[in-house]
Amino acid sequence: MQENQKKFKSPPKRYQPRGLSILYEDRDILVVDKRSGLLTVSNEKVKENTAYYLLTAYVKKGNPKSRNRIFIVHRLDKDTSGIIVFAKNADAKRYLQDEWQRFKKKYYAVVHGTLPEKEDVITSYLAENSIHKMYSVENPKKGKLARTGYKVLKVSKKYSLLEIDLLTGRKNQIRVHFSEQGYPVAGDKTYGGKETGIKRLMLHAAAITLVHPYAKQKMTFETKIPPLFTSLLKQ
Repeated sequence: MQENQKKFKSPPKRYQPRGLSILYEDRDILVVDKRSGLLTVSNEKVKENTAYYLLTAYVKKGNPKSRNRIFIVHRLDKDTSGIIVFAKNADAKRYLQDEWQRFKKKYYAVVHGTLPEKEDVITSYLAENSIHKMYSVENPKKGKLARTGYKVLKVSKKYSLLEIDLLTGRKNQIRVHFSEQGYPVAGDKTYGGKETGIKRLMLHAAAITLVHPYAKQKMTFETKIPPLFTSLLKQ
């Protein structure tokens, strides 16, 4: 956390939601670090083991009659770890969603291979097919503009560690862009090939800089590179 944020006191352990670390909370926003494998919201198969369900229970503090609730602002893929921002009232949600594309988001990823450029921006138009898989199209009318900036931090024989600047926030954007370039994110079962020995998707939402809905101050939340990412490069 940076830039005039009040120090957040961690809640008692019995209220700590499983699979989530609370980075910051005030009356308007709740910022958490999600583990890989946890859904942001429910789907047809999973109803309760989600960030939304667990954090709703957390803000109610064991009181089922409590009117406290949280609001979805954005989502992370189930297998992506990292920072998610929730609103605690409808006005905060509306503001954050309206401003979302203006906020700065940084990711870390481990991809297969060595990219030809150490720093670049990948640009395409993304569309979704009938089985909800994203892909790039040439016609701007058939897809949404997606821009992914990246910088290579470290290289090994098989992998590259990247710092990614998410310039637009399309579904599966990072995973699609690097897969289509021939450097899929390690552990990606949807857009990469079959591989063994990698326990999770090597993609982490590491930092976000936003403007607070009411205080209107700039706030930055940061997490570190997951140890598994650096250890994979050492193999």
